Amino acid sequence: MDDGIAALGGRDCGLEDETVSGLCVGALDIGGTKIGVAVVDETGCVLARSECPTAPEQGFDDALGRMRAMLAEACRQSGARMAGIGIGCTGPVDPMSGMVGDVDFLPSWRGGNLAGALSEAFAVPVALENDADADALGEARWGASKGKSRLIYVTVGTGIGSGMVFDGVLYRGANGAHPEVAHLVIEASGPPCYCGARGCWEALAAGPAMAAWADAQRRASGDEGPALTGAQICDLAQSGDRMARQAVEREGWYLGVGIANLVSLFAPDAIVLGGGVMQNIHLYLDTIWKVVRTNCKYVPFEHIEIGPSSLGPDAALIGAAQTWFHRYQSQDYKSKTHSHAS
Repeated sequence: MDDGIAALGGRDCGLEDETVSGLCVGALDIGGTKIGVAVVDETGCVLARSECPTAPEQGFDDALGRMRAMLAEACRQSGARMAGIGIGCTGPVDPMSGMVGDVDFLPSWRGGNLAGALSEAFAVPVALENDADADALGEARWGASKGKSRLIYVTVGTGIGSGMVFDGVLYRGANGAHPEVAHLVIEASGPPCYCGARGCWEALAAGPAMAAWADAQRRASGDEGPALTGAQICDLAQSGDRMARQAVEREGWYLGVGIANLVSLFAPDAIVLGGGVMQNIHLYLDTIWKVVRTNCKYVPFEHIEIGPSSLGPDAALIGAAQTWFHRYQSQDYKSKTHSHAS
């Protein structure tokens, strides 16, 4: 494909012919740097996928054109016909209107009716959710925590996000708001956050926070080398570098403080951890559990599962697809949404 679109093979789903039976949906995972597209079947299997740069400087309409082209190509490659499209999009979105909100790194997208435009283009219903909410839905339906009554998904990367699925339904706050656990204040005298507060969980435990702390320690010791990425810090920690190990220990502690707050607030059955930082979860998990055991004595923490996402590199696309299945196929969603509206 052209226009910077890279075709990627989906995981092996045992397809033996060029056509696909059963219900299939398009899936869009929209982040600040790339857009992933797939066709996913009703078992959560990715049949075809591709991606391209988000390129926000090119505007909303240009991005829509690339999404339409990739979805059409994914359908052609898989032999599937889409019953609908599910979208997981970073930042504030309005899941009911299908519009993109005020996303810092997608300024030209603000007010764009993403769901409406794609529904019109393909003549199918479209469901839009915040990306962390989409990931939570995917885990609740197809992940290792399938069947848990109370599941919280936390994604840690450039920022921190979460989604909560309770009794089969995605939790929404007042006016349909998405809970912003990233801005739990866990150290009131901590570093300033872009939200205006100090010591937010994201400002202390997201990937850039770990990298910034490690870089400050290196500078203080007289090391003028280039700044390290989070992945490089983890590699150094595993090779025994003292400063990197301190950075990893600090990261695990702050991750643990935020997770302990979620454990104490909700006493969920499971907390699933995803995102780029969690690609090295083995470096943090012991420290996370140490903090939880120390700070959650009045809830049954020993009965709570805390661990990594089980859906692998396709987790975001699988979650995006599940936004559609949850919205248009889930009887729990339909009945509880109706009862709330009554």
